[in-house]
Amino acid sequence: MQSEALPSDAPEFDYVIVGAGSAGCVLANRLSATGKNSVLLLEAGPKDHNIWIHVPLGYGRLFKAKAVNWMYQTEPEPELDGRTVFQPRGKVLGGSSSINGLLYVRGQHEDYDRWRQRGNEGWGYEDVLPYFKKAEHQQRGPDEFHGVGGPLPVSDLGHADPLSAAFIAAAAETGIPKNPDFNGANQEGAGYFQTTTRYGRRASTAVAYLRPAKARKNLQIETSALAERIVFNRRRAEAVEYRKHGSLRSVRARKEILVCSGAYNSPQLLQLSGVGPADLLRKHGIDVVLDAPGVGHDLQDHLQVRVVMRCTQRMTLNDIINSPSRKILAGLRYAAFRTGPLSIAAGTSGAFFKTNPRLATPDIQIHFLPFSTDKMGEKLHLFSGFSASVCQLRPESRGSLRIRSADPAAPPEIRINYLSTEVDRTTNVEGLKMLRKILQAPALRPYVVDEVDPGIKVVTDEDLLNYCRQRGSTIYHPTSTCRMGADPLAVVDQRLRVRGLEALRVVDASVMPDLVSGNTNAAIIMIAEKASDMILQDAR
Repeated sequence: MQSEALPSDAPEFDYVIVGAGSAGCVLANRLSATGKNSVLLLEAGPKDHNIWIHVPLGYGRLFKAKAVNWMYQTEPEPELDGRTVFQPRGKVLGGSSSINGLLYVRGQHEDYDRWRQRGNEGWGYEDVLPYFKKAEHQQRGPDEFHGVGGPLPVSDLGHADPLSAAFIAAAAETGIPKNPDFNGANQEGAGYFQTTTRYGRRASTAVAYLRPAKARKNLQIETSALAERIVFNRRRAEAVEYRKHGSLRSVRARKEILVCSGAYNSPQLLQLSGVGPADLLRKHGIDVVLDAPGVGHDLQDHLQVRVVMRCTQRMTLNDIINSPSRKILAGLRYAAFRTGPLSIAAGTSGAFFKTNPRLATPDIQIHFLPFSTDKMGEKLHLFSGFSASVCQLRPESRGSLRIRSADPAAPPEIRINYLSTEVDRTTNVEGLKMLRKILQAPALRPYVVDEVDPGIKVVTDEDLLNYCRQRGSTIYHPTSTCRMGADPLAVVDQRLRVRGLEALRVVDASVMPDLVSGNTNAAIIMIAEKASDMILQDAR
């Protein structure tokens, strides 16, 4: 579409940011900070008023809360017995940082050095560490790897839990060293996770970055505003069309449009706007602005496979939630002191280890939890139980994200292709075998009645692989659908500008050249911190 088709009275801003998630809130804060730039932040979801957003354990209540969750599903996964896999994504101020499991894990130093070695200059570990530190307000204080004074609080576990401590001791008994800081000199080992919380409350990017900035006169925030497409004047991104309260509105960007809608919605918006695989766009009657076959390509995600144990003592979260009196006491404790079981995240302790000693770095992450359930977001088991999951850190499997139609409200077609390579299948099996050893180690033995899932009948490697196919699910880390690089399928360059177009960048998990070795939220915030500097530098 040419610029003259836009309404003559369409408002103008220097920057239009699409998506108020982990990245978009960071950009809104940093780009508006000097007062020199006018910024519009568009969010398809509502304000973050839902009380469960701010209670750490509340993520379980938000898994299937349509008001704040896109509620996506994959297509049937060929290697998971044809099952579809639920894909929760935040649809609210703060995006997925408002509904995620709160863990602060940066990944390995080598992840970022690998990005740089693939031609992305400026994205090595030494390049990105200053941005991790800039974002961070570390409870433990500053050191070589951590910063204080940043918007994002990073805190230690505030709930003493003997099961989580026993897991760390059990891991040490199997040869995994204790590690007090997964985000320090190295990742390998077992220890407690840190979380993005402050005084027992969730610190989403909406809380940490947007709240301090929202009173600025040069920042405007629009919620319930679904971006339908980007409008181009030849190859320059000029405006965004969005729908709010049933009416279609347009807004111009004097400097740049910044797409921060996540690994699913960013490529979807680009495709709806005529940027993507030409055959796909023509199939749905969309005029091709740029034939970019990499848009929606290379989708990656972490698979998790959980082991459930029956506990000897009524000390798990299952026991608290299933007891009216204990549940009330836990609620009162949280209300009064912001401590107790309601303050725990989606992993209290955990471990990173190698399934093969020849590997340079860990390829498996374990999340330990003092509760158990058949599926995350569903009711906890009636028995006393705890669980731990295996997550393969660097899967080889690749998938895709494609629009189903020209309707911006239609969910996209998501294909992840979990377990589609032999390396992925072998790594998950070996990871489960190691996890079982930990759960049977002496430090945990006093707490274990038996293994509920997969159970004693699952013994051989083939049995374990079948269990992965039957029960494996996402750990909610989709990335790389608009990945950074210099090869023909790369969508953005090293400054996150969409290749072949002007005044358009993508800033979110979709630009990762490949998955980081751990939870993704910390890395996304770092990407946005670095992007904000690049955007301001390029505007000079």
